[in-house]
Amino acid sequence: MRNFPDAEEQAMPEHDQSPERSTRNSERTRAAVLAAAAEAMADRGTGVSLDYIAKHAGVSKGGLLHHFPNREALIVALVDDAQQQLRDSVLQYLDLTENRPGKLLRAYVRAMTSGADATLQYFTAAPSWAGIYQIPKVSEITTADTRWWNENLAADGLSPDRILVVRRAAEGLAAAVAYGDEPPAAAEHARALLLHLADNGGLDDFPESIWGGPAPTPAPVSP
Repeated sequence: MRNFPDAEEQAMPEHDQSPERSTRNSERTRAAVLAAAAEAMADRGTGVSLDYIAKHAGVSKGGLLHHFPNREALIVALVDDAQQQLRDSVLQYLDLTENRPGKLLRAYVRAMTSGADATLQYFTAAPSWAGIYQIPKVSEITTADTRWWNENLAADGLSPDRILVVRRAAEGLAAAVAYGDEPPAAAEHARALLLHLADNGGLDDFPESIWGGPAPTPAPVSP
């Protein structure tokens, strides 16, 4: 668990702060708490104490409670932040010069297979979040996020079946990479194949010549 800069110590006395500086300090404190909470819950589960999170965020418990009045509010904000980071990561890979169907799906594949922090955190932290989706506000946020992805991918110009298969395969590949279950060569091959499928390609016309041969051997299954 890394220690984050003490956001409260970095802030100047209140009477010396402009409204803009106060806002920036508040945003930094909030971001520090969310980052610390993500790590703490990944390490110790959602039952980790708020004192522990505050300590590793470099803020007082009072500072944490100023932004998140209770554990549920913190969890809701954490889920919302993780989903927004993942969405932002995908949009960074969106190539608007691709004037053909599948732009967003290809960006999704690129982001899922990029090894970016947002992707790795999303997939490695998810198992430790068991039970949080029973919180009504979390369920509401995730439902809205799912709707956003479904609607925008559906408007991408590809068939629903192709979108479903490529999207879920990309997520599975991302999880395998996050847990070290897929050798780099096999992951790169799978990434190229998924991008090909997201470009309306088929399995029968996937250019193996890119790799000089067939797909690499998958990772052995541990006994």
